[in-house]
Amino acid sequence: MLSQGFRASTEHDLAVGDLTPAAFEEVVLEAVASIPDALRNQLSNVDVVIEQWPSTADLQAADVPEGYTLFGLYTGVPLTERTSGYNMVLPDRITIYRGPLLAAFDDVAELKDEIRATVIHEFAHFFGLSDADLERLGVA
Repeated sequence: MLSQGFRASTEHDLAVGDLTPAAFEEVVLEAVASIPDALRNQLSNVDVVIEQWPSTADLQAADVPEGYTLFGLYTGVPLTERTSGYNMVLPDRITIYRGPLLAAFDDVAELKDEIRATVIHEFAHFFGLSDADLERLGVA
């Protein structure tokens, strides 16, 4: 998920910096748990990880324009593209970037809402939805 108008930098004062890494992880886990059971039961071979900032390679892989950053990134083979030959592969990865999220929000409730939206957005990619699909559905 992209965020406009924010350049990632570890020098930023975090507006909600009192949210510890453990508390941030708990919010991410709650967001994953909020996915309806019918969909969550289909989650296979996918890991959710939290990193502080997107790397240059992550930004390039996601084709992020100058002046934007990432809140989250899905990397892997979507369910819609997995064939009978899909086996013995490393797990797909959903990465949630703590630094950009903390820097973009000064209200913890809004931050939690965005974390949930980001988690759901990235899992939509796991299920095979593109950004264009999400925009058409009004959930991009």
